[in-house]
Amino acid sequence: MNRLLLHRIFPFLRWWPHVDRHSVRADLIAGLVGALMVLPQGIAFATLAGLPPAYGLYCAIVPTIVAALYGSSMHTVSGPTNALSLMTFTALAPLAMPGSPDYIQMAATLAFLAGLCMLALGALRLGLLVNFISQPVIVGFTAGAGILILVSQIGPLTGIPVPHGTSFARTLALVAGRLDEAKPAVVLVALVTVGASWSIRRFRPRWPGIVMAMLAGVAVAIALNLAFGADHTGIAMLDPIERRLPPFSWPHLDPGVLGQLSGVSVAVAIVSLTQSVSIAKAIALRTGQRIDGNQEFIGQGLSNVAAGLFSGFPTSASVNRSGPNLEAGAVTPMAGVFAGAPLAVIVLLFAPLVAWLPLPAVAGVLCLAGWSLIDAKRIRSTLRMSRGEGGVLLLTMFATLVMRLEVAVLVGVATSLVLYLARTSRPTMRSLVPDGRSPERPLVQVEADRRECPQLKILSVEGSIYFGAVNHVAMHFDTLRESTPGQKHLLLVARNVNFVDVAGADLLVSEAKRRVADGGALYLYGLRPQVEAFLARGDAIATIGPRRVFASKSVAIAEIFARLDPEICRRCTARIFYECQQVEQAGDG
Repeated sequence: MNRLLLHRIFPFLRWWPHVDRHSVRADLIAGLVGALMVLPQGIAFATLAGLPPAYGLYCAIVPTIVAALYGSSMHTVSGPTNALSLMTFTALAPLAMPGSPDYIQMAATLAFLAGLCMLALGALRLGLLVNFISQPVIVGFTAGAGILILVSQIGPLTGIPVPHGTSFARTLALVAGRLDEAKPAVVLVALVTVGASWSIRRFRPRWPGIVMAMLAGVAVAIALNLAFGADHTGIAMLDPIERRLPPFSWPHLDPGVLGQLSGVSVAVAIVSLTQSVSIAKAIALRTGQRIDGNQEFIGQGLSNVAAGLFSGFPTSASVNRSGPNLEAGAVTPMAGVFAGAPLAVIVLLFAPLVAWLPLPAVAGVLCLAGWSLIDAKRIRSTLRMSRGEGGVLLLTMFATLVMRLEVAVLVGVATSLVLYLARTSRPTMRSLVPDGRSPERPLVQVEADRRECPQLKILSVEGSIYFGAVNHVAMHFDTLRESTPGQKHLLLVARNVNFVDVAGADLLVSEAKRRVADGGALYLYGLRPQVEAFLARGDAIATIGPRRVFASKSVAIAEIFARLDPEICRRCTARIFYECQQVEQAGDG
């Protein structure tokens, strides 16, 4: 087995030579920081996903280790995330009771199916697919998911009971109508948790803010319960976690359930991969590392398969853990391994202590996570720079609030592609003329003080001539023939034409025939090699005429000028080309 194949099967062998005493020490410290950070996050995200708290920690053990060993990024850390937790809940809540054994098995099955989808995309080398999910779609979806998280936690934040699975609008209406039932002690615990996290992030950014904020919430909850009694305060605590490693789970094999989950698993895979690759690339910009998108697909796919087999739910790279992992001094992906392994020890030793965590504090942590998803600066920038892309962003965000999340993602992607097709379907077409004020006479855009040749139109096409753009280009050709019938010869400057398809080739052939029938011709200048090769494979070049295709501007104009009507040239006073001066001198002689 050659080295390249070995590295493809076991990608961790590429960075293993960098592991030494120094890197192990640095990675161990970064891993321990990550293990402590994920404790409150994992519990919060499991709660958001409608699962018992333990399953958020299970997601941060085996899947995190697998993603570290099989991904391409040296510093990203995978595990449960806010957006995927919310997607899991919205997808499964209509199918089973949140927290029930059937629901837990469906969550694991969803992770397993999404992982298989990611593995298939990675094996087929389709990492470029994430490029079709535009930034406005990502920003709009994550902002919408952030708003949904904030709204979903209004009940735990206030102590007002909100049934599981209540819609966005219904939740707002229900809470607004029952604000008088809010419990001050519950609100206080949540505010202390949020305030402590914000203060630590603001004044002591290197401290483990979420862990310390959760401890502050625990302290306030205990003090209030001791002073007034748990029945009076209404502060609910999480259920205790059993001391055990992630149990093995087998995916749901019921064909009906698999059919219900297959569609949403594709959307989960798209969101997970987009989030993972985006985070990996953002960190790579800081470290100078090269990211292999296909390997990231495989790493995240194996991570989700592991989540499905070890009692988890869909995972991806976590921005809340990857950035701190780098800042903590991580050198290799061993930091991810060290983040997962110690967490297993912590679960075995200290799992029952979770029962001391107040639900309002967990809700406060989730609100912080949801707020971090709303990139207000980028939203404002997008809206200011482009109305079209701003519209895609707002539509995706609105769809996220009112539709199922997997449908919202597809709506955003489809709208983004429609916008792209609308733009590319109207390539820019400019009339050009040689600049007589320069000795080289470069082709410049026609302006009020520049005259054109009465027999030759020089036209630049900037964009691809494909099926979506054919109608626009054809209408422009028709307009030129009607508005300037004397310009029977047309020279297309095709330097900026990157692509021509069969419909585009047919259009060029049709225009060439019309020009010949009118007593002129169509000429092509500056064809890119791939475009010329494509036109040559059919009969386009042969029909247009090989001697009417030029690589040099001067040769093209000289050849075309020889075919112009000399009588019209002698009467013309524009003197557009060098050859016009020769005609004038010949006439004077």
